[in-house]
Amino acid sequence: MTMINIQHLIDEQQCYETVRKLRWSNGVICPHCMASEDKVIKRGASSKAEFCQRYHCKQCDKDFDDLTNTIFTNRHQPLKTWILCLYFMGLNLSNAQIAKELELNETDVYTMTMQLREGVEQRREPTILSGEVECDEVYVVAGHKGNPTAVKKKGAKQGVID
Repeated sequence: MTMINIQHLIDEQQCYETVRKLRWSNGVICPHCMASEDKVIKRGASSKAEFCQRYHCKQCDKDFDDLTNTIFTNRHQPLKTWILCLYFMGLNLSNAQIAKELELNETDVYTMTMQLREGVEQRREPTILSGEVECDEVYVVAGHKGNPTAVKKKGAKQGVID
């Protein structure tokens, strides 16, 4: 039986097209000065990735590409590897499993998953609680391995607990 590597099923060009659709759904905007699409011109493919579109802003005179100011900026792995890593995270695979699927070492996958989580967290709207909030089953650590007197004695030395 032949094993199929999932990386052969996903296309790098399609990943960039998807990023463009999601990022520029209302037209390309300069990430440096927020100039609208009428001030931005295409400048061909990026030298670092064949399918990554380059742009130039006529307002601030700066260049950027599809990945500028995203979690994927200046990463050494191809975009499809990042997209697959994000997909596997969504399936709740462990870093070890993701590393095996992507044929990467676990340290690299750990770094990638941490960066992806941080990126998702930064974009998430803050949760604001209002009204009555109820908490059930509060668990308070009683002490070292079930020995509350050890904690009590330690706190008493510092003048915290009588």
